[in-house]
Amino acid sequence: QEKLIEFGGGLVQAGGSLRLSCTTSGRAFSNYLMGWFRQAPGKEREFVAHVSWNGGTTYYADSVKGRFTISRDNAGNTVYLQMNSLKPEDTAVYYCASGPRGFYFGTYYSRPGTYDSWGQGTQVTVSS
Repeated sequence: QEKLIEFGGGLVQAGGSLRLSCTTSGRAFSNYLMGWFRQAPGKEREFVAHVSWNGGTTYYADSVKGRFTISRDNAGNTVYLQMNSLKPEDTAVYYCASGPRGFYFGTYYSRPGTYDSWGQGTQVTVSS
C-alpha cells in the first residue's frame, strides 16, 4: 500500500515563501501522476497543481499560476511545491496525492476523485 507524507508547512507572512515536500513509498513513484491539493476550513478540497510522471508537464490552478511551482525527483520518490508570493487566501491544509499510472495531465486530473492515495496533510498559514 502506498504511503505519502508531507513536510514543510508552517506560518509565513504575506509575500513570503514556503516549500512543501511529499515523500512516497510502496509503489513505483516514477510511473505516476502526482498532485497537490488544499482544503481551507469550511471549504471543499481544491486542486493546486499536478506534474506528469517524468516531470516534463505541469498544470496549475489559475489561483496559483505564476506563484507556485510543482516539481518532482523520481530518484528520491519526492514531489515538491514551491510557493512564492503567498497570500492569506492560500491558508489551508495542503495534501499531496498520487494519481493514475502513465502520462496524464490537464483539467480532468484536477478532480480529487482521479487520485487514489493521499497524504495526511500539512498546514500552511499565511498572515496578513
